[in-house]
Amino acid sequence: MTNVGLEQLHAALEEDGLDGALKLLNQSTEHRYTAVYLLRDSLLKNVALYDKAGEVKPEYLAEVPLGVSFCQFVLREGQFLTSNSGTDDRLNGHPYQGVMVSYSGVPVTDTQGKLCGTLCHFDVVQRTLSDQNYELLQQAAKVFSNFLAQTTG
Repeated sequence: MTNVGLEQLHAALEEDGLDGALKLLNQSTEHRYTAVYLLRDSLLKNVALYDKAGEVKPEYLAEVPLGVSFCQFVLREGQFLTSNSGTDDRLNGHPYQGVMVSYSGVPVTDTQGKLCGTLCHFDVVQRTLSDQNYELLQQAAKVFSNFLAQTTG
């Protein structure tokens, strides 16, 4: 894992776009995936995803219905973190409980400050996000929100 700063994220966005910035952000955590999802109607659409394993993005991660996503909790509560969804009582009955094991997500907003998506780290094995990396995730979401507003605006 590498310590990543906001200046580095800004530079990565400028040079390599969202994909490069997600790759850099992912280096700060043990989580396999780092992604940005934007809400479109009742679907969360993946606009960028970095996979530490370097595999092709699985179809099931391209679009996720809001009602079965962990992102729904971020949009409703302003954040959602679980290091082990299999033992997390908040997820009892959820179809991805114990399947997507660890998830740490924060909101992405539009230019008016309205929630429009999520920035998240996730993995199929148990992972814990440090307080330092959670704070970086929150700060990165603000940087990415500004970037997305300029590129998708």
